[in-house]
Amino acid sequence: MKAIIGKKVGMSQIFDENGHVIPVTVIEAGPCVVVQKKTSEKEGYEAVQLGFEDIAERKLTKPEKGHLDKAGVAPKKYLREFDLENAADLNVGDIVKADTFQAGDFVDVTGISKGHGYEGPVKRCGGHRTPMTHGGGPVHRQAGSMGPTSSPSRIFKGHHGAGQMGVEQVTVENLDIVKVDDELNMIVVRGAIPGPKGGVVYIKNTVKNFKAKGAAANASINPQKASARTNPQKASARNR
Repeated sequence: MKAIIGKKVGMSQIFDENGHVIPVTVIEAGPCVVVQKKTSEKEGYEAVQLGFEDIAERKLTKPEKGHLDKAGVAPKKYLREFDLENAADLNVGDIVKADTFQAGDFVDVTGISKGHGYEGPVKRCGGHRTPMTHGGGPVHRQAGSMGPTSSPSRIFKGHHGAGQMGVEQVTVENLDIVKVDDELNMIVVRGAIPGPKGGVVYIKNTVKNFKAKGAAANASINPQKASARTNPQKASARNR
């Protein structure tokens, strides 16, 4: 496994060599320092713990401070353990940078989704409202029936309804890396990733890889748009 901790910078768009626009997300990936190394002799498996983003020492708890002091590294805000493929070759204090990945690699990005507060069933669960006319009453965006009263006389777990939305761990799988900048520690991936700007994300090589590479993978299947690509005159005629 290859992995690194990063921070979401924001979204943008770039153009490939064929002039196709590619929506991308810029991630500040690393540098991460190895805080702890776990070996098969002591812990029973090979892994390393990475630390990311410096933090004031006064903001750490005593156990956290003792853990980092033992490793001899600066205070870090985020710690995460990964079973890296080269874990046996890394030592405490080594630096993991963005050049761990290369353009063309496919990755899974994990982060905490944006918080939306307390939302109703229409926005939170994708429910439909009732008709706005003919005596619908003031219940247009309410949840509606929760189930029969006779049997089972209860509401099943996971039923749609109002409640807290967002602030959940979300993983977006199979995103391909468009560009890697070693000097700026930037990784540019195709598509969107969870979380707000400045949110911490965890990047790992994907567990499944079946998506075609290149802009052709995101080409529209709309027949009108497809005909516009093959015949620009038809497109110009429709836009008049």
